[in-house]
Amino acid sequence: MRFLNGEPSHDLTYNDVFMVPSRSGVSSRSDVDLTSTDGLATPTPLVAANMTAVAGRRMAETMARRGGLAIFPQDIPSDVVAESIRKVKDSHVVFDTAVTVSLDTTVGMTLQLIPKRAHGVAVVIDENRKVLGVVHPSAAEESDRFAQARDVMTTDLAVVSAEASPSEVFDALTDEHQKVALAVDSDERLIGVMTPKGALRSGIYSPAVDHEGKLRAGVAVGINGDIAAKVRAALEGRADVLVMDTAHGHQEKMISALSLAREERDRYEAETGRRILIVAGNVVTADGCHDLIEAGADILKVGVGPGAMCTTRMQTGVGRPQFSAVLECAAAAQEHGKSIWADGGVRHPRDVALALAAGAGSVMIGSWFAGTHESTGDHLVDFEGKMYKESFGMASARAVRNRTREQSAFDRARAAMFEEGISTSRMYLDPRRPGVEDLMDWITSGVRSSCTYAGARSLAEFAERAVVGVQSGSGYEEGRPLDRSW
Repeated sequence: MRFLNGEPSHDLTYNDVFMVPSRSGVSSRSDVDLTSTDGLATPTPLVAANMTAVAGRRMAETMARRGGLAIFPQDIPSDVVAESIRKVKDSHVVFDTAVTVSLDTTVGMTLQLIPKRAHGVAVVIDENRKVLGVVHPSAAEESDRFAQARDVMTTDLAVVSAEASPSEVFDALTDEHQKVALAVDSDERLIGVMTPKGALRSGIYSPAVDHEGKLRAGVAVGINGDIAAKVRAALEGRADVLVMDTAHGHQEKMISALSLAREERDRYEAETGRRILIVAGNVVTADGCHDLIEAGADILKVGVGPGAMCTTRMQTGVGRPQFSAVLECAAAAQEHGKSIWADGGVRHPRDVALALAAGAGSVMIGSWFAGTHESTGDHLVDFEGKMYKESFGMASARAVRNRTREQSAFDRARAAMFEEGISTSRMYLDPRRPGVEDLMDWITSGVRSSCTYAGARSLAEFAERAVVGVQSGSGYEEGRPLDRSW
């Protein structure tokens, strides 16, 4: 990447910069390869942040199925994380996991479960997972909440083989005028579901899979307590990526923790033959990158204060404008043959493109993904009938209470007094893009177009060819679309 009119003397946010088009031989977005350049080589360079309000099993499955990655938070007990990863690994790599209910599940409970997934139905199955029917919200909402699924389900179904290709599923749904296909195995047991849009996505995205062809997922590990035991538990729980995580990554405790994690990781790799990369952060300077790489990090997590839930900059004055932090840290990591994740501050597809242009190997997204069907929070409705989920920062009092649940009441109360994050915020589901896949479509479409403007067929070429200029606040506003006349 180079600056259009010379490198500025001050640090920059994503809003401060723009890209200019270059002479390009790339005529189609489909010619662009979005494989991440962080060493993990995921087909899509997006990571769901290790926030309790964001990354759970549903998010991990969906992100991996569309080529990305999700990181389970450090606050979750290791046995729960291991069980969640097992379920992710057991999930089909193409068909979505269905919301399932039994014949006697109440309509009220069924309607609560349906929004957990973006495909919008509940499948009624028996004790052997054989399909009995499907409940559509439109039918269930007109019934008494204490009625049962058997009373509102339809048996007019589109059933396909689990071996069917996405194009075959799409054709079957089109021919039968159905909204969702039910995939079953040779014993007629439910394997998963697929919508017409899901079929199209399966032809666009490649899943992020491990050496066994299973969906990938990562786990965050804190830098306090028995580091070796926590790392070992994450590895034995089949984590594909380890994220050594703390708000201030450039500190002695992180360096010590990284050394222990590297030793445990190396031992595990020698025993199993699996390759596990270690991510560490957060940092915003070249010095931080150099020190953590020397201690054992393969990827640096970059960002202090740009996140929507983070109050660090306003509370402490500490942090750095994210575009400049990414640019400097990416260059520093590259000196060692390593890479970075740009963590935080992205609110539009353009921001993701700018982070990748600045050299990020992947981009981590938190609050933006919190307002989706697949995030971990409960679906709530405000007084206007708008659906939202609650999000909160990982250094907030709420997160600290979760993290210190095994301590005494006094110690927990004392720790909760020192917070650097919002404890509750409403993240509204966008009616146009209520699922994380919808957001991924929007983001990757924008990034692919950015690459064609730069004349790049890969993200490595994009980081080399991108030309970036500095703009005023009015320049940024000029580029914002209007959803109504002025």
